[in-house]
Amino acid sequence: MNQVLEVRRGAGAAVATGRVETLMLEGELSEQDLLQLCDDLTRKLHRGVRQVVLDFADVGHLNYRGVKPLMARADAFRRTGGDLKLSGLSPYLAAIFRAAGAHDSFEIYPHMNDARAAFALARAPFV
Repeated sequence: MNQVLEVRRGAGAAVATGRVETLMLEGELSEQDLLQLCDDLTRKLHRGVRQVVLDFADVGHLNYRGVKPLMARADAFRRTGGDLKLSGLSPYLAAIFRAAGAHDSFEIYPHMNDARAAFALARAPFV
């Protein structure tokens, strides 16, 4: 089976299994926190990472001004054949994403494992 790597960071943790990288975010995310996350995503994209899940299960609040830059990073991932999926959004956080205009910009899953599995399903050959 695939080996899972977990690295703790200030904003959360990163887990990579196979080709999908999961960033587990936590706390209250300011606009600056989200811009730093966007910078990290850009670096990952330049290193060849194409499939990322952002897990918001442990996030209580986020600044809506950081949503549009996240939308731009998702577009960048899609232009290179990848994607950026979200998981663990509370109804409150989902409302912030909708209010920021991101209601159609992301695939949203209840749990990070569901989002990770969606990448595998997208790669599965159809018979």
